[in-house]
Amino acid sequence: MRLDTSTWEEVDAYLGHSDGVIVPVGSTEQHGPLGIIGTDAICAQAVADGAGELAQALVLPTIAYTPAPFNMAFAGTISVTVPTFRLVLHDILHSLSAHGFRRVFFLNGHGANLEPLRAEARDHPGLAIAIRSWWEFPEVQALRRELYGDWEGMHATPSEVAITRHTHRIVKRDDVLAPARLSPDFIAAHAGDRHGPAEEHRRQFPDGRVGSHSGLAQPEHGEALLALASRACAEEFRRLGV
Repeated sequence: MRLDTSTWEEVDAYLGHSDGVIVPVGSTEQHGPLGIIGTDAICAQAVADGAGELAQALVLPTIAYTPAPFNMAFAGTISVTVPTFRLVLHDILHSLSAHGFRRVFFLNGHGANLEPLRAEARDHPGLAIAIRSWWEFPEVQALRRELYGDWEGMHATPSEVAITRHTHRIVKRDDVLAPARLSPDFIAAHAGDRHGPAEEHRRQFPDGRVGSHSGLAQPEHGEALLALASRACAEEFRRLGV
């Protein structure tokens, strides 16, 4: 059940039997030569919608404008500041609480969202808030490793590109070669999208990929990943607040 395609009376009826809601959060940023700019938002919405169907949960439209300053040297990226993002989160949570929602499951699709989400959750102790990135579920992690190994990388990953190849008609290109591999030290230092200034980031990763061989992505991979993530999200949502 989607909030944006429901009437207020349908939402009111939903609140008569459930106070839980799933809120997908993505980004609007470059995803290399093979990934579309809406990748993070599309993945988060697709997983949330699938989980909503399985758990009979209300799903909000994706929060798509979030912090991505390190990608501003690539055309099409739209980044908001962390304070702006937190203000949006604060007002969304305030609105949900005012209507009677008490359980909020943030389904995340963008690493830089995590710290602001966690900080905002701490400021709303009256709500049961869970935050989970779709790729973190153990069964999803296992399939990512099986399909791509170290080529999953950190950005413009084959797993997220595979999901968008499943959900959208994206032309496959064979002229994009494997990028440079990342060292374990680099991965540890840059987890959560802790990247440098935009121009420096583009000089280091000129095609936008960060250690990710997105050319390995296949639509059937995306279908399997989406099914696993949706099921795992639904299961965690059911446990939230229980």
